[in-house]
Amino acid sequence: MEDLEGTKALDLFAGTGAVSWEFVSRGCSEVVAVEQAQVQAGFIRSVKEKLGDKVLKLVKGDVFRFLERAKESFDIVFADPPYDHPRFGEIASLILKSKVCRPGTLVVVEHNRNHDFSRLPGFTRHLTYGSVNFSIFRVEETENDEA
Repeated sequence: MEDLEGTKALDLFAGTGAVSWEFVSRGCSEVVAVEQAQVQAGFIRSVKEKLGDKVLKLVKGDVFRFLERAKESFDIVFADPPYDHPRFGEIASLILKSKVCRPGTLVVVEHNRNHDFSRLPGFTRHLTYGSVNFSIFRVEETENDEA
């Protein structure tokens, strides 16, 4: 993983927060974890309290609504949507078109082998680890209107 010291990270569909805490441990200055499920969000909140952490911000809510309303951008965005989510195929495109991205933002989307996001703008590579796949994007100047 690249040096994350001082960067802003966004973890969408954060689950238990494992990726969020990895961002925190690698020096991100701000980490936003978005999780809708009550149990998982509660777990993230309890770990945050136990650690006395000031870096991670939990947003308990719907990722799609979060992307629609987002006003701040991030250096890195990680998304691990449930593979059976009815809008799974839209998530990569919605992230890339949202305000969470700016030129240079690194976007990583975890998915199964049934999805191919290689035709989306900014696609740089596809990685496979067993049954888990990652599509990686680097947002370019023309992908996200700054209007």
